[in-house]
Amino acid sequence: MKQEERLNALEVALNNEMREREFYLKHAERTKNPQGKAMFQQIADEELEHHDMLKKLHEKWMKQEKWPETLPLEVKKTRVKDVLKDLVQKADKLPEQDEDDLKAVQAAIDFESKGAAYYAKLRDAVSDPKEKAFFDLLAGIEHDHYLSLKDTEEFLTDPASWYSRTEHQPLDGA
Repeated sequence: MKQEERLNALEVALNNEMREREFYLKHAERTKNPQGKAMFQQIADEELEHHDMLKKLHEKWMKQEKWPETLPLEVKKTRVKDVLKDLVQKADKLPEQDEDDLKAVQAAIDFESKGAAYYAKLRDAVSDPKEKAFFDLLAGIEHDHYLSLKDTEEFLTDPASWYSRTEHQPLDGA
């Protein structure tokens, strides 16, 4: 992949992260479900962290006209599963699920999947080990969001199966 193509891909990634953040903030504001708000806000915050990391890379690249020699390859672990666990612990206190929440989660699943694939494609198109590691990190983060959102989707659509799978206990209390 040529330098210009890599820089263009980085700019696409920057735009995607900000669009995803705006999507999550919109749904955090819209939902009446407190844990839904927390989940959407958490992912929005994580997307901002990714955007900021990409922006720093972009600025260094533009200044040096090459891939920076140093770049932090560390971000906070996603906390979306923690939010879902909290949701389950407070399930008897929550308002009914909103169909728009499920649609938002399903839309998010779609673009997180595409994001993971996009970063994996970038990772596979470059030869520099630092670039590979960076795009692999981003692909992994997007994949973690995807998995957490799939987990949330299952909880919203089939709570009995979700409980059975995650709690490993029968639902009849036996």
